[in-house]
Amino acid sequence: MSFFDDDFFNTRVTRRSQNRRNRGSGFRPNTLSGSTVRVALISSVSSVLFIVILYLLFMDGKPTQSNAQPAMLSGQTLLEASERMINASDIAGPTVVSVINMTQQALDMEDKQMDWLHSDQVSEYASLGSGVIYKKQDDKAYVITNAHVIQDAVELYLVMNNGERKVANVVGKDTITDLAVLEVEGKDITKVIEIGSSKKLRVGEMVITIGNPLGFSGSVSEGIVSFKDRIIPVSLNQNGFYDWEQIVIQTTAAINQGNSGGAMIDLNGKLVGINSMKIADYGVEGIGFAIPIDDAMPILDSLLANGKVLRPYLGIYSMDLDFYSHSQDTSEWKDDLTDEEIATDDKTSNQALPDLPADVKQGIIVLEAVGPAQEAGLKFNDVIVALDGNPIQSTIELRKYLYSEKKIGESVEITYYRNGKKSTISVKLSEKTEE
Repeated sequence: MSFFDDDFFNTRVTRRSQNRRNRGSGFRPNTLSGSTVRVALISSVSSVLFIVILYLLFMDGKPTQSNAQPAMLSGQTLLEASERMINASDIAGPTVVSVINMTQQALDMEDKQMDWLHSDQVSEYASLGSGVIYKKQDDKAYVITNAHVIQDAVELYLVMNNGERKVANVVGKDTITDLAVLEVEGKDITKVIEIGSSKKLRVGEMVITIGNPLGFSGSVSEGIVSFKDRIIPVSLNQNGFYDWEQIVIQTTAAINQGNSGGAMIDLNGKLVGINSMKIADYGVEGIGFAIPIDDAMPILDSLLANGKVLRPYLGIYSMDLDFYSHSQDTSEWKDDLTDEEIATDDKTSNQALPDLPADVKQGIIVLEAVGPAQEAGLKFNDVIVALDGNPIQSTIELRKYLYSEKKIGESVEITYYRNGKKSTISVKLSEKTEE
């Protein structure tokens, strides 16, 4: 049962019911219609006056105007961003060069009479990369690039922004940070790039990369900073084993083959990173990396002053203990061996297996000791577990500790196991004399 006569209220009524109501009430239709019009008119005027009075009371009679506009919907803002990218590219563009690396193999396969300096051609066997002019001194210009760009180079040429070619010489390179400095004749070079700050970058900030992808010199691409301090494992010897970790800027800006060594700049045209690498895999897009310029500058200064980076040298060739342990799981590939081969392999593995307490699961196996380590008494199959009392679990951790905490000439206390016995030894760190 409802509280009302009808469960649903309907504003529309039939003509029959309307006539019945008119006859029963004694009102004439014309009279009712005129009254309705007057009431509606008075109500409308009253409503308008009421709204005006409220507006004047609350707004104090002063009209307001909003100047706020969504940043990406403002045509003027989009135009300003576009102009900033154009200006930044104009500023930095002339300082970015192409690097042509002629290895001995490439030279052997090419015409020995070819004058690469004055030729408009680029050898199909040459390796291509990019570089950035960052310093000029005493009629010499200095160019930043990646160490891997000039790997195994016999002859190096730079192609300037105006198409001119110059012979380049290697001042120094550092494999660990993948940085190198080249020197060219700089009498006619008038522009060097301005150094910015990678520490001031913000995630989401727009950046620009300039380089020589696939031989297309002076190519410009834009993107954003995806992550500021991404840690990427790298293989210094390119043997598939990670033995270092590189801190890089992750970006969506396109970095392709040939971009390595080129410039990552901000919208002011300042250098904030050196293009280094990308993830090239199926289904991967928009993931490139650059070396932060704040990390690169001390390395570049050392290369310019000394031709190399001075780091403390311990003198061991090593293998991570956990990697060795995993390599002993031969259940997969033993299916392809004969029983005699399996027995021989097991015997060899057991002889090489270090004698360790059961609770020692991580450390570094010494494969060979040379230099300071050999002089101090470290030997094959010693397992290093700590430096100066700090646990060391991998070769990467060992290198990081030495390079960040120790100096050439200082000593480091090494804790290690030999034949199951724990010992300590002091090693005086020296300067490494060769790469």
